[in-house]
Amino acid sequence: MRKAPSIVLDADAREQLERLDRSRSASVRLAQRSRIVLLAATGVDNETIGTALGITRQKVGRWRSRYAELGLEGILSEKPRSGRPPSISNRRRAAIVRKTLDERPVNATQWSRSVMSTAADVSPSTVGRIWRVHGLKPHLVKTFKLSNDQRFAEKLEDVVGLYLSPPDNAIVLSCDEKSQMQALDRTQPGLPMKRGRCGTMTHDYKRNGTTTLFAALNTLNGTVIQTCMPTHRHQEWIRFLNVIKRNAPTAQAIHIICDNYATHKHPKVIAWLTRNPRFHVHFTPTSASWLNMVERFFRDLSQRRLRRGVFRSVDERIQAVTDYVEHHNDHPKPFIWTATASDILEKIKRARKKLDK
Repeated sequence: MRKAPSIVLDADAREQLERLDRSRSASVRLAQRSRIVLLAATGVDNETIGTALGITRQKVGRWRSRYAELGLEGILSEKPRSGRPPSISNRRRAAIVRKTLDERPVNATQWSRSVMSTAADVSPSTVGRIWRVHGLKPHLVKTFKLSNDQRFAEKLEDVVGLYLSPPDNAIVLSCDEKSQMQALDRTQPGLPMKRGRCGTMTHDYKRNGTTTLFAALNTLNGTVIQTCMPTHRHQEWIRFLNVIKRNAPTAQAIHIICDNYATHKHPKVIAWLTRNPRFHVHFTPTSASWLNMVERFFRDLSQRRLRRGVFRSVDERIQAVTDYVEHHNDHPKPFIWTATASDILEKIKRARKKLDK
């Protein structure tokens, strides 16, 4: 196997590649090539880059070699392709991309293929192809919120440090409550799945009560400590801390990652922590639930066991959660945190710069 050529980037080349990687107007292909070269410059092998970007190592090797031979021009230029020449000029394509990104239709909040085709005087299929090449999806929207916590950077570095470099002879537990979990029963039995038809369930439901799940995810081995209680006051939080205390080895310190919910800072909770000095609490920044790794476990629990479940009582709901956690703990698989605090802070800076414009 031929050895992959090494990539060395000067400051200008790195800046141009990073700009292409972040550019809204650059095509998906160009952004992907830029990302390949940037990762290759850090010494990462083709197999790892391909896995990270969801492409083959052969494709990574081609663009890595092309950059090594031709430099930045080899990434930006396109080789002549066979087939009919494009009927839409690059200028008109760029105008459609710019219109999609910077304008809105007169009587709607987002563009559709038909509306854009009328505005740009092209076919809907042409609009779809241009959007696909540039990775544009105007029909989709994702929610976000930037934290306004004055100690955001400090808390971020503290929590990420526990993920990437946990202390010796200690357990790191990502903890949170999943509150108001409803035991929902459908008003009519669902129809089973069969060939050519998916399973069905009624759109309406009957509420049979609620419960709150308290969970602590061991970030090292992926096991989960859980219990369910009717409410989530400071009394229940202290009871959950006692559950953790009973299930954790006595010789190890316990580092707990949790959010800024007032229950976690109640005077009686602080008094309990004072009486149990091997417990160390680390708070995530406000509006940063994505930083708490146990939220990833909650998502799996909801999608795989709860969302399509039928529960005729709260006890059935609790038993379903207990069975899921026990099965999970039989074959635990930890979530691997890879983002560094500096990488996250850079993204936050770029987002704030966009919002301030």
